[in-house]
Parts: sequence; structure tokens; C-alpha cells
Amino acid sequence: MAMLARRGLRPGKARPDLPFREDLDEESAERLTELLGHYPFRLFLRGAILHPEGFAPEEATQYLKCVQSRTCAESLVELGLAERMSRGRYRLLFSAKSFGGTLEWYVARELGRRFGFDVAAGVRFHARGVGGDLDVVAAAEGKLAYLELKSSPPKNLEVREVVAFFDRVQMLRPDVTLFVVDTALRLSDKILPMLVAELEHRGGRTRVIPRRIERELWALTPHLYAVNGKVDLMANIGRALSEGFLALSPPV
Repeated sequence: MAMLARRGLRPGKARPDLPFREDLDEESAERLTELLGHYPFRLFLRGAILHPEGFAPEEATQYLKCVQSRTCAESLVELGLAERMSRGRYRLLFSAKSFGGTLEWYVARELGRRFGFDVAAGVRFHARGVGGDLDVVAAAEGKLAYLELKSSPPKNLEVREVVAFFDRVQMLRPDVTLFVVDTALRLSDKILPMLVAELEHRGGRTRVIPRRIERELWALTPHLYAVNGKVDLMANIGRALSEGFLALSPPV
């Protein structure tokens, strides 16, 4: 937060939008973090949040088998985040508008735990003419990283969101930037072309040729990366951050 203030911004924390108490005890937080490390559970919780009145496990997401969905529902009950209702239905005990806040909480927590970053999530930075919040900002080695997190499917992403993202990057001037989409789908179909088009637009006629690091982990520049959640979301984020930090290092 101090690094943002030194950039002339007035950062403040947005109210967390979470389907659990912000002061979750450490044991429960560890268990929830472990569950969120699995893409099927994230899919399930994302769908459960959209049914505040209650849901049958199979209603939360169409991408899991019934037995997987019921296991996810029971895990939420064991954590004290959901309750059983009649006729095999469940209901979350704490409401949230979307899964976005939970994704921010998880990524921020893991950045601190796995990589030793100082982290802030859901940051309002009150910059004139620039909308939206900073999903996750992280500081280490005197460098600032900014992570834009998207929890909805790629098909829902609109051009205006990409434009707003680049507006925030231009205002913030982070050392490393990640555009993270929590999906197992390819980024090269829609997300990557949108990022490239806006980057080229802002750079005049300069052509941008993304470099594939591995699978759907892309470097658009040495300091800007696009990441998806296939296999292991945090491992992908960690790889992108390592690429970005190495690019900042002096040559041998």
C-alpha cells in the first residue's frame, strides 16, 4: 500500500466480498486454501455463490460429476460455510456477489505463503479517470507486481474490461503485471488476441508477438503475462512471476 502511495495514489481497501467471515480461523483458512487449489472446487463454489437461496449439488456446475459436486458441498458444510437443507439441497451461510473476491483472497494468501510477498487484495486507488479496483498487488525485492484476476469464463470478457485493465497498468506502472483468467480453456482463442490488440493500439504501429512460455502461459512483453488456471493456477502464477522478476535482473 505504501508503494502505491509513493506513486501518488490514495489507496484504500474495498469491502471484502467473501462467502465466509474475513476473520476465518487459521485452521479453517488452511483447509479452504487447500480446497481452492483444485479447479473443480473453484468451479463448484463459483456456482454455489450464484444460488444464495440454496442448491442441489449438481445445480452448482455442469462440469462435475454428481459425486464430485456432493463431495464439494459436504466440504463446505464441514468448514462451517454451508448447511444441509431438506431433499438433499445445500445453502451457503454467507452470501457474496460473485466468486471474484474469493479468488482474490486465495491468490493473495498463496502469494504470501508460497513466495513471501507482502500482499494486498481488493485495493481501491482513487485515480481520476481510471475505473475499477486493483485485484491483487504484491511487493517483494523492492518490486511491485499487479495481478488482474478474472473468475468468469473467457467468453464473458469484453473489450472495455481489457481497456480498463491497461488504464490501471498505465497509471500504476508495476514492475511485473499478470492478467490471470481462472479457466482451463485456451487463452489463445479470445483473451490473447484482445490483449495484443489493445497493447498494439497503445503502442502505435508496434507489432506484438506473444511468446508461449508453456501451455497457456504467455509473455506479451518481458513485464506483462497472460495466465490461465489449467493444471495448477498458483504454479502458473508463480512461473509467470519468476519470468518477470528474471527479466528485471541485470544481465550476466
